[in-house]
Amino acid sequence: MMAEARRQAKLGAWDIVLFGLLGALLLVAKLALAFLPNIEPVTLLVAVYASVLGWRALCPVYVYVALEYMIWGFGLWSACYLYVWAVLALAAILLRRMESPIGWAILCAVFGLCFGALCALVYWISGGWQFALAWWVQGIPFDLLHCAGNFVMALVLFQPCRKVLSRLMNAAPGRTR
Repeated sequence: MMAEARRQAKLGAWDIVLFGLLGALLLVAKLALAFLPNIEPVTLLVAVYASVLGWRALCPVYVYVALEYMIWGFGLWSACYLYVWAVLALAAILLRRMESPIGWAILCAVFGLCFGALCALVYWISGGWQFALAWWVQGIPFDLLHCAGNFVMALVLFQPCRKVLSRLMNAAPGRTR
């Protein structure tokens, strides 16, 4: 059992390339919808990645985070990206056996609704609870849009995306089919 876990934990060339591409896909997909306020496919894709890849999903997630930093630089917002996506990945890993599209849509919607509150932790540490509360409250309309967009996207696209990634992982060299 330990040998199997170690074998799965090793990253081969296929994994490195795939994780790089999946991370880049997160960024490209987000930029493609950037004209819509807080409507983004990142939540959907992180949930898909985590449900299929388990903890290995953090590899493409942090490729995405690194790309965001390279494009937009660093600020208070960038600190929350270090943990918010891991929170979503953890939730998706815990629920990875769930088959209900509604269940995945609810998870993604709740994450979108809580996104501002999760990010407010950085503002609480840097400026106190009043600063964090003010920052979070002024962003609630965007969190509501984030929630609605995540719900619709996950409801429609979670199952097809999960199926494609699962097939891709099963077709990987060295994987048993």
